[in-house]
Amino acid sequence: MHFSRGRCLLSYWLHKRGLTQTELSRRTGWSEATPDAGWTRRVISFWCNDERLMSVEAMYTVATILDIKMEELYRWKLEASESRRMRE
Repeated sequence: MHFSRGRCLLSYWLHKRGLTQTELSRRTGWSEATPDAGWTRRVISFWCNDERLMSVEAMYTVATILDIKMEELYRWKLEASESRRMRE
């Protein structure tokens, strides 16, 4: 048995906490006058739109800011193990 990530719930949590993607970027420190600041705002949008998966480090950072558990950032799917599928 193992789990895989389903839909990203970041948009839900941002709305619930009254934050924008830009505010999240600012709070993480990822938007601080860096050459990649525009990329950071785009990647948050990618996460919100399920276009990219968050890294474990990003999940930890975002979950801490939103005051939630890391696993609450995604819906999780329970996958049957390959050996079990073969027996059925």
